[in-house]
Amino acid sequence: MTQHQLFLISLAVLFAAFVQGSTGVGFALIVAPVIGLLKPELLPVCVLVLMLPLNLYVVWRERTAVDRVGASWITGGRIVGTAGGLWVLAALSATHLAWFVGLSTIAAALVTLSMPAFSPGRAAFIAAGLVTGVTETATGIGGPPLALVYQHQTPPTMRSTIALCFLVGEVVSLVTLLAADRIDASHLSAAASLLPALVVGAVLSRLVHRHVNGRFLRAFVQVFAIVSGGLLLVHVA
Repeated sequence: MTQHQLFLISLAVLFAAFVQGSTGVGFALIVAPVIGLLKPELLPVCVLVLMLPLNLYVVWRERTAVDRVGASWITGGRIVGTAGGLWVLAALSATHLAWFVGLSTIAAALVTLSMPAFSPGRAAFIAAGLVTGVTETATGIGGPPLALVYQHQTPPTMRSTIALCFLVGEVVSLVTLLAADRIDASHLSAAASLLPALVVGAVLSRLVHRHVNGRFLRAFVQVFAIVSGGLLLVHVA
């Protein structure tokens, strides 16, 4: 990774860590398209590795608000969906994976923006886990399905529960990718070089997470995701 690439990706990581630490979603939606533009071979491993400490921090910070029942059902679906994510990785070339990231990012953002209010049940939790398992293992993006089921809950519950689901799912995805020989030293080195930006963004989120207008910021993230996904599609077209 060149210094120019490192600088631009670090800016995206800092901003994404701030957004996810404040609202509970947005990290992969922001970072994955940027990495896809500048260094696509780092997807999805680098994003998954970076999200481990971020989500561990958010879970610890708001541990009393976690929805453990919903998280359990989501995790069950998430584990099953991981196999689908591996199939996507095996079936798609780097260019096709970039198309997949761009299109799935835009589609997920549009769905999240247009979804009406509803009260999630077991079926919704399991479905969100299945879809997340596929998309996060393949691309590192798993937030939109979880944001759908928790978007009308209180901000602490949304942030902490999604972070817990991410944390468990990321471990499963990384272990699976390691077993499939899809992780190498370059992924870990890149993640380590981006860690300082992640820490700064997470710390900044602590200053505002109790005061931020979560609905407005989530909408902003989805708009940003649509723009980023569109730029990625233009880049590979």
